[in-house]
Amino acid sequence: MRLLMLGGSGFVGRAIVNEALSRDWDVTLLHRGIRRPPAGATVLQGDRTAADGLAALGDGEWDLVVDTWSARPSAVRDAADALAKRAGRYVYVSSLSVYADPVDHGAAENGVLLDGSPDDGDVPYPQAKRGGELAVTGAFGAARSLLLRAGLILGPGEDVGRLTWWLDRIARGGPVLAPGPRDLPLQYVDTRDLARWALDVAARGLSGPYNLVSRPGHATMAELLQACVAATGSDAELRWTDPERIAAAGIEPWTELPLWVPPGELHEFVYGADTSRAFADGLRCRPVAETVADTWEWLKGLGGVSPQRPDRPVPGLTSEAEAAALRG
Repeated sequence: MRLLMLGGSGFVGRAIVNEALSRDWDVTLLHRGIRRPPAGATVLQGDRTAADGLAALGDGEWDLVVDTWSARPSAVRDAADALAKRAGRYVYVSSLSVYADPVDHGAAENGVLLDGSPDDGDVPYPQAKRGGELAVTGAFGAARSLLLRAGLILGPGEDVGRLTWWLDRIARGGPVLAPGPRDLPLQYVDTRDLARWALDVAARGLSGPYNLVSRPGHATMAELLQACVAATGSDAELRWTDPERIAAAGIEPWTELPLWVPPGELHEFVYGADTSRAFADGLRCRPVAETVADTWEWLKGLGGVSPQRPDRPVPGLTSEAEAAALRG
């Protein structure tokens, strides 16, 4: 199988490239050269935001294109248009954020979608992903397009700082503000499970949109944080705190306490996606303890400092805010 990966040196793209190489696929990367790409792939350098950014692709042909682009949809449009006659199928890693209304979020892939355009420039992330979807289907048609609407993505290589923040904080030990309730359900996908499933279904010729994330409740907040304690071997003491007390302290869910959204409509939207179609077509998700332990091993190999995407805010709670909240 001949794979063209647009990008491939970052979090999800690298996992996909590593999975493809493990299958002995012929892998070509087009990327900007900012980070070292995985060994074993043919590397072409190009900046797809530049006027001639796709020139390095020449007249090559591929069975499969995978694209994780999250910025201006016009860059996806240009790539898809250029490759429509030279590639068999286009896989676009999109997002559950393309759904317009939390009420419809549980309607599986038939939920109401945001407006978007493949011709858009810089737009907010949800509209950018929707515009990217439209760019792919516009060039490749529905039958040759695979849209992976991913939810929260965790695992080794994470460059957003969510699970890695919790691992770093818990590794430091001491009292840790643990946002309750303990049994709050989480829903995410390990980047390696995403990569394996994406290549499997693409090779089988499947198409259309898929909500790509674990089943709701694949793990709980307690299971996640306890796995962090076990993986790091720290003396951290999880101080479980009610959502009302956290709100009273002025702490922002998700941004200051990564991964955590209190019970309510927003939680149902973030962690309540219907993923039955993906599971029917073979998605399997590893246990949370494995994802956490492997992420910690990877993070230790970097000296405990996680890479951080410049286009995403740095999540996490300051020590001062945590101490104040623990004091009540």
